[in-house]
Amino acid sequence: MRDIATNRREFLQGTAALIVSFSIDRSQAAVAQGQSSSKSVSTEQVDGFIGINRNGDVTLYSGKVDLGTGVRTALAQIVAEELDVPFAAVTVIQGDTALTPDQGVTSGSFSIQNGGPQIRQAAATARQALLRMTVTKFKVDPSDLSVTDGQITSKSTHRSVSYGALIGGKNFSLEVDKMAVVKDPANFKIVGRSVPRVDIPGKVTGQFTYMQDFQLPGMLHGRVVRPPGIGATLQSIDEDSVRKIPGLVRVVRTGNFVGVVAESEWGAIKASRQLKVSWSTWEGLPDQSALWDHVRGTKIVKEDVTSDVGAAPTALAQGATRLRASYDFAIHTHGSIGPSCSVVEFRDGGLTCWSASQATHNLRKQLAAMLSMPEEQVRCIYIDGSGCYGRNGHEDAAADAALLSRAVGRPVRVQWMREDEHGWDPKGPPTLIDLEGALDARGNLIAWSSAFFLPQGAATPVALVAATLASLPRETDIGPGGILNDTAIPYSVPNMRTVAHRLETTPLRPAWIRAPGRMQNTFANESFLDELATAAGADPLEFRLRHLKDARGAELLERLASVAMWERAPAKPRDHGARVATGRGLAFVKYELVRTYVGVVADIEIDRTTGEIRVKRFFVVQDCGQIINPDGVKNQIEGNIVQTVSRTLMEQVTFNRSRVTSLDWGSYRIIGFPEVPDVVIDLIDRPHEKPWGSGEPSASVVPAAVSNAVFAATGVRLRSVPFTPDKVKAAMVRA
Repeated sequence: MRDIATNRREFLQGTAALIVSFSIDRSQAAVAQGQSSSKSVSTEQVDGFIGINRNGDVTLYSGKVDLGTGVRTALAQIVAEELDVPFAAVTVIQGDTALTPDQGVTSGSFSIQNGGPQIRQAAATARQALLRMTVTKFKVDPSDLSVTDGQITSKSTHRSVSYGALIGGKNFSLEVDKMAVVKDPANFKIVGRSVPRVDIPGKVTGQFTYMQDFQLPGMLHGRVVRPPGIGATLQSIDEDSVRKIPGLVRVVRTGNFVGVVAESEWGAIKASRQLKVSWSTWEGLPDQSALWDHVRGTKIVKEDVTSDVGAAPTALAQGATRLRASYDFAIHTHGSIGPSCSVVEFRDGGLTCWSASQATHNLRKQLAAMLSMPEEQVRCIYIDGSGCYGRNGHEDAAADAALLSRAVGRPVRVQWMREDEHGWDPKGPPTLIDLEGALDARGNLIAWSSAFFLPQGAATPVALVAATLASLPRETDIGPGGILNDTAIPYSVPNMRTVAHRLETTPLRPAWIRAPGRMQNTFANESFLDELATAAGADPLEFRLRHLKDARGAELLERLASVAMWERAPAKPRDHGARVATGRGLAFVKYELVRTYVGVVADIEIDRTTGEIRVKRFFVVQDCGQIINPDGVKNQIEGNIVQTVSRTLMEQVTFNRSRVTSLDWGSYRIIGFPEVPDVVIDLIDRPHEKPWGSGEPSASVVPAAVSNAVFAATGVRLRSVPFTPDKVKAAMVRA
């Protein structure tokens, strides 16, 4: 498979004016990519997804993009398998609103689960069409034909014809046939195998084109001057303070949006730091030391009941043993190591935006709304970002670049500084959970009740900070939605009620961060389940199995017990008086109660004197149905574990009454290489089942497994993420 980043770079070198100009219309863009002059972007059309050139090479047009998780490789495997072409013959173009269909945001582990079947069905439809063409051409029965490496051969006549000869450079002009027969997994040659990711060689050698590397001829550089308080208003600007900076092009002001544009990046940085700006004071954030009182006291605008079985209040009151606990999960920033970046150009009445956005079709709508432009005059093109997951700052950098480019009439590149990234990207909102449970006299779980304090919102785009500062049209002021998943639990409890209190406001602009809601909710549920297992005098694994009626989930837990060599016994702290204690903790999730199963065991060490936790090893068993690329799935699981150990042990946004104060890697610490745990992975492949996602599920179980391991080591329950040394020592004192 050829890497589109290389193709785009080569194409730029040969025809730079063509690719960077918005005056190129959709048909010209398609011709430039070797396709016919009427490229469809419909999800209902084969041509929306599949193109074949005269050489027989295949282009996959994917609305789902690769955020570093290997999706580009896996989707190409699906196409190569269904069309019976070599993997190397498939090129992927992703996230270009002029060329690719809108398959929805790349999020929620849905690229393979939802995007994959769409692409598979389009490829299967294309294959059937090519076979029909050959039947007509050779005048043979369909059963007489076989396909190998893009060549269709008649067994009776020994004649062959290539895909390129049949359709090369032409449209299929066919609707995707949802009934087209896809290949039997028993005949797979590419899907289910560990094909090396196509992006890795370029990344290792430094040849890969990241968004941060992208340039246009005549491009200027921009920086935004941020207010000292999130809601502060601009009072005055002294433009004379930067007039002597070489290469300064312009100071731009729109409402409270202030930016500078210069010929060089360093010129823009100097101007942004030197520009004298006066702002009002603003102190609208809550006191961080009283954050959870603030969350609990925020007005509830709606209640979502996510499960309601039996009579939980009555059963709780009648239980032989009753437990209560509250859990909280801090505000997190995305902390993308590569700062958000975008390039925007206005030309001939249109706007072209190059961005690492995971939602280029949504970004197109947002930019059009912000600038009061028709959508068809806005084109967004995805380029891989160095650091991109969840809704981070890439869309905001695009909005910054758009306002600055419009003001100066030339293409402008905006790359955020570290203080922009940490201070102004939207955050994972704070989550507070109250739980109650009751056991009968035999230690069975008979009642469960939980209340989650979560921000209101729906699955809509997060408002662009530039549009907010400039008082320009924006689509939403609060989000994110989709954070109710996994508030309910996968276990069978006769009396259960789970409720989400949707809050009117939340501190800082909220957005999705990997496994949004699912991680916070699963942390509370799986930790509290361990508390109940301890109260019942039961082994944590056996307690789960006792209350789990899902055979597939039970099979996974049994396999986890074998892989991790789990000793089935009630959790008892191993207090041998040693300074460093060790423990093991277990957690399980059926993601969103409808898909990917994950079970993990964490092995930890904890220094009783310093309160420092070291996660030594994670055992992971995952069932995501049909596996496209086993090595790619393992890559994602490893990334999930490493990143979430970081979030669990050390990450936390700090703020004062005006703004975020954790603006660098010293004040917002992330995991380092010496702290990375070993990860042992066992995958359950089910080739005949639907494929499910792997980008998030294994992240959701990490905090609970670590918390449960700490209890096994010390008898101390950690109910507040992150598990910093100060929190751990305080918990030990209370215990």
